[in-house]
Amino acid sequence: MEKLKIGIAVFFAALTFFVGMHIASENNSGAQDTASSELPRYNTDVQASDEITINSLRDFNNAIVNIAERTNPTVVTITTSQTVRVRQQSPFSFFFDDPRFDREQEYRRDGLGSGVIVSDEGYIITNNHVIDQADEIRVILYGGDELDAEIVGTDPASDIAILKVDHNDLPAVRMGNSDEIRVGEMVLAIGSPLSRDLAHTVSKGIISASGRSSIGLNAYENYIQTDAAINPGNSGGALINLDGELIGINTAIASRSGGNQGIGFAIPVNMARDVMEAIITDGRVVRGYLGIFGTDVDRTMARALGLERTRGIVIGEIMPDSPAVQAGLQDGDVILKLNGQDVGSYTDFRIKVGNKNPGDTVELEIFRDGERQTLTVVLGERDPEEVAESMSTDELDELKEELGFTVEELTDSIRSQLNLRSGIEGVVISDISQASNAYRQGLRRGDVILQVADERISNPNQFYGAVQTLKQQGTEAALLRVNRQGRNIFIAIEL
Repeated sequence: MEKLKIGIAVFFAALTFFVGMHIASENNSGAQDTASSELPRYNTDVQASDEITINSLRDFNNAIVNIAERTNPTVVTITTSQTVRVRQQSPFSFFFDDPRFDREQEYRRDGLGSGVIVSDEGYIITNNHVIDQADEIRVILYGGDELDAEIVGTDPASDIAILKVDHNDLPAVRMGNSDEIRVGEMVLAIGSPLSRDLAHTVSKGIISASGRSSIGLNAYENYIQTDAAINPGNSGGALINLDGELIGINTAIASRSGGNQGIGFAIPVNMARDVMEAIITDGRVVRGYLGIFGTDVDRTMARALGLERTRGIVIGEIMPDSPAVQAGLQDGDVILKLNGQDVGSYTDFRIKVGNKNPGDTVELEIFRDGERQTLTVVLGERDPEEVAESMSTDELDELKEELGFTVEELTDSIRSQLNLRSGIEGVVISDISQASNAYRQGLRRGDVILQVADERISNPNQFYGAVQTLKQQGTEAALLRVNRQGRNIFIAIEL
C-alpha cells in the first residue's frame, strides 16, 4: 500500500489518552513465564447458522441477530493504564548541562481495546499494541464484571498477545479456518470502539480482500481486509463469519482522519492460533528461516529469464551456512512454488516461511537454466542479524527510540580512543538520551556493549536483531555485558 501517494495513513485500532498526573508504580508488563504443555480447551459446539432456512428478509435478519447474540458475549473490553515519565528540563540545564537540575513528572496514560475469549479456561487473544507497556490490564466481560488479566505471552512481530483471567466457564467463541475465507462473504466486527460505553458494538460488512501485506505495521503481515466498521478501540476484537466462527482479530484501519473509512485489517485466526499455541507450549514464538534475499519477478524480468508467466521471486543473495545453501539453492534461481502453492511476492514468501517452525521440511519448485526442478529444504531458526536486516527503516527507528540510545560499529579508531585492546568485539554507544530508562539504569555514551543476554555482539545489526528477538519473545529486560574504560560490567535495561 502506497500510503504517501494516496494520502491515507494506517492506524492501529487501539485508543490511548493521558489522564492527570500522579505517582505510580514501576512498569510490570510483558510476557510471563507461564508456558505449559496443555493447549486451550476450544469451543467445538456445532451451531452453523446456514442450517436456518432463509425465505424472507426477516429470516435473514434473524440469522444475523442470532450470530451477534451468540458471539457478542465472547468479546471483552480491555482497559489498560501505564505510567509515563516525562523529564522537564530546568533552565539551569542550558548553562550546566547537568540532568540533576531537571525535574521528572509522571502521567497516567489510559488505553482501550478489545479481546476475544477463545477458551472457557480464560484464555483471551488480543493485539500486542493494546497491552504493550501497560502497568495494569483489566478485562470487562459482557455482563459487566471486571477482572485483572495476566499476560501469558506476546509476539510483537505478528502483533498478537495472549491474556488469561481467573474465571471459570467463560463463553468461548468457536474458532474458524481463515484459510477457507472467500472475498465477498459477509462478516461481523465486534469490539469496543472509541469508549467503554460503546462496548460490544457490532458492525456488518464483507471481506474486501485477503493476504494483504507490505502495509508496514508488523514484521509478519497477512491481513484480511474488510469494510465492516472498525474504529479506535476495536483493536483485538472479533471478526466473525456467518457460521458464528472467529476468522480474524481486528487490528488496524487505513484512514485519512483516524476513523473508519471502510478499510480495516484483521489478523487471520489461523495465524493468531498458531502464535497462541506456541506461546502457551513453548513460552515463545520461533520462526522458520531459509536464508535468502529475493526480488519479485516483473514482466520484463520474466521475459529475460524465459518464464511464461510473471510470477515467483529471484534469489539475489544467499546467507552463508544457511538452510538455503545446504539445500543447494543458488543466486539467480527463481522460486516458483512453496509446497505446491504459487509464490506471489517476496514479502508473502518470507511470511509463509516465517510462519513455519525450525526443523520443518518444505518443497521449493525452482526455475534454473531454463528447467524446473524441486528441492527439499529443512528450515532453520533466524539469527539476530537476519532479524535486523529484515526490519524496515521505520521499525528500526522505532526500536532505537524505544531503547533511548543508538550504537555504531567498534572501529580500530574508536578502540584506540577508548584505550581498548584490539581483540575486543562489540558495538559502541554513540548517542544516548538522558531522559531514557537506559541512561537511568547506568548506560553511558562511549560504553561498549559486548553481549546481549547470551548473544555475543560484533556489529550493530547483530545488536538490534538480538534486542528485537528478545522483544518478540516477550522478554521484559535484557542483561548487557558492557566494557567501560577497560573494565567489564553488567547492566540490565528494560525493553
